[in-house]
Amino acid sequence: MPNLEFVSVDLKQSGSHVTTIGNVVDLPFANASFDVVICIHVLEHVIDDRQAIDELFRVLKPGAWALISVPLLLDQPTHEDRSITDPNDRQRLFGEPTHVRFYGTDMADRLRKAGFEVTLDLASRIPLDKRQRFALRDDENIFYCQKSPNEAAKHDRKSFSDRSQA
Repeated sequence: MPNLEFVSVDLKQSGSHVTTIGNVVDLPFANASFDVVICIHVLEHVIDDRQAIDELFRVLKPGAWALISVPLLLDQPTHEDRSITDPNDRQRLFGEPTHVRFYGTDMADRLRKAGFEVTLDLASRIPLDKRQRFALRDDENIFYCQKSPNEAAKHDRKSFSDRSQA
């Protein structure tokens, strides 16, 4: 599509789809750079997920939106413990050896704290034909997060690396 620019960020060049090397806790983009951000199964790998969520908010234009999906338990709060570093323990507690948490009922609050207006679309409410069409797992709950058109001045801030050098 001529009016669509796709940007993919990863910590390292892990395939031809990666267009930018970067870290989600310090994204290499100016404030208000994007109309849409899609962050699928990333945050559960990030030690400082709140900083990452702040960064996703920062790079969105006013009125723009993000789709965020994480492993999510709907019957308990987020379980995380930074002292758990053994991959086997992480596998047992968080579902994968590289996960640092299992999100729960407070995930929407984490997103709201960054400034997002949040709606959770439960996988169980997404029709099967749409889940199949978009290759969504049966437990793929998706947070629709919008940055208010009025949020520009309130959250216009320097990137994490600029703040840490001050």
